[in-house]
Amino acid sequence: MIRKFGIFLEMIKFEHTIFALPFAFIGALLGAVVMEKRLPEWSEIGWIVLAMIGARSAAMGLNRVIDRAMDKQNPRTERRAIPAGLLRTGEVMLFIIASFAILFIAAAKLNPLCMKLMPIAVVMLVLYSYTKRFTWLCHIVLGLTIGLAPLGGWVAVTGAFDLPAWLLYASVAFWLAGFDIIYACQDFEFDRREGVYSIPARFGLPGALWLARAFHFVTAAGFLTLFWLTQLSWGYLLGVVIAAAILFYEHWIVRPSDLSRVQTAFFTMNGVLSTVLFVFTLFDLVVLRKW
Repeated sequence: MIRKFGIFLEMIKFEHTIFALPFAFIGALLGAVVMEKRLPEWSEIGWIVLAMIGARSAAMGLNRVIDRAMDKQNPRTERRAIPAGLLRTGEVMLFIIASFAILFIAAAKLNPLCMKLMPIAVVMLVLYSYTKRFTWLCHIVLGLTIGLAPLGGWVAVTGAFDLPAWLLYASVAFWLAGFDIIYACQDFEFDRREGVYSIPARFGLPGALWLARAFHFVTAAGFLTLFWLTQLSWGYLLGVVIAAAILFYEHWIVRPSDLSRVQTAFFTMNGVLSTVLFVFTLFDLVVLRKW
C-alpha cells in the first residue's frame, strides 16, 4: 500500500503543487486584506489547500489516463505509471473520482460562489488534456486552467470577483503558459513526428522560446501593475523584482541549441518564483502592517 501510494504521488507529480499553491495563498491574502480588511481565517486556508490538492490531483490523473497511449509512444514518458504497467487505468479513475470529491467538499465548505463555479473548473481540467490533439494553444488553455488557483483563493475569502483578482489570474496564466512552452520544447521532435499540437511544433524552438519570453514579460508587467491597484508596498515590490530576475535567469539558461537545463528552468526556478512572491506578499500584508 505504501509503495502504491508513492506511485500515485509520483504519477501526479505532487511536488509540483508548489507551482500553483503559493499563488492560491496570494489570492486569498490579497482578497481578504484588500476587500475585507482582514486576514484569511485558518479554516479558509485549510479548505483552499484541500481544494487545490483535489483539483490538481484530478487534473493530473485525467491527463495520465487520456494521454496513456501517447505516453507509451514517447521515449520521455513511456515509463510513466500507466504505460509502464505500475497502475491500472481503473485504479487511476477511482483516484480521479476521489480527487473530485475532495474538491467538491472543499468548495462546499468555502462559499456558494465557489460551488457555482466548480463545474467550470472541472470542464477546464478535463478539456486541457484534449487540446494538444487539435490546437497549439494548449499551453494557454493550461495557463487559464491552473491560473484558476489565485482566482479561486480570492473568491474563497471574498465570495466575489474584483479587478485585482482578474489581473492576478491573467499574470499567473501567462506565467504557466510560458513555462509550459519551455517544458514542451523537450518533445519538439516527437510532437512534429506524431502530429501532436504544441507551440514548439508549430513555430520551432527559437520561435517557441521567444513566445515564452513574451508571455513572461506580460507576467512581470501584471505583477507590477498589481502593486498599483492594491494596498501593497515595498515588501511586495521587492518580491516582484526578484521574481522578474528569476524569469530572466530561466530564459538565459535555456537556448534552442541547448535544452539540457529545461528541468532546472521548469521545476527549480518556477518553484522558487512562486514561493518567493508568496513570502514577500505575506511579509508585506502581515508583517509590515503589524496586525
